[in-house]
Amino acid sequence: MDHLNRYESKVTYRLLRAEYGVALVLSAVLLLWHITEVRWLPAVLLFAYIDLIGYIPGAIAYRRAKDGRIPKAYYVLYNTMHSFVTQAVVVGAWVAISGFEWALLVVPVHLCGDRAIFGNFLKSFRVPFEPVVLPAFADFDRRVVEQRGVNHPLPERV
Repeated sequence: MDHLNRYESKVTYRLLRAEYGVALVLSAVLLLWHITEVRWLPAVLLFAYIDLIGYIPGAIAYRRAKDGRIPKAYYVLYNTMHSFVTQAVVVGAWVAISGFEWALLVVPVHLCGDRAIFGNFLKSFRVPFEPVVLPAFADFDRRVVEQRGVNHPLPERV
């Protein structure tokens, strides 16, 4: 919502996912438009390596952990591999070394698909690696929704 109140309502969360959905559709349409020019081995590798490095190790560790707590390194791996910044560097390096190719579109397809279709964004250390409802957040969300329509006075500025 803003930099001081880092909370998305159900509506703003859906709108954020819809924005990534537009980027997903655009990337997928461009990929399909040039389907005959796509080199499939690089496309499959580029699509898969993001989760092979960034998600699967953490998912395995999470499922093996008796209490669901896993080292922060898995979160860092996930966030690094699912970052548009990281993937822009990878795509930029690929283009610098090998030139542009349509297979590179699988990178935004993957990242935008994760966000638009599955609702997966970068992971906070403060929540479980896999989505579960946190009672404290559910209570906070309920209280915020109950206050909807209440005119809150602005705090004094310091």
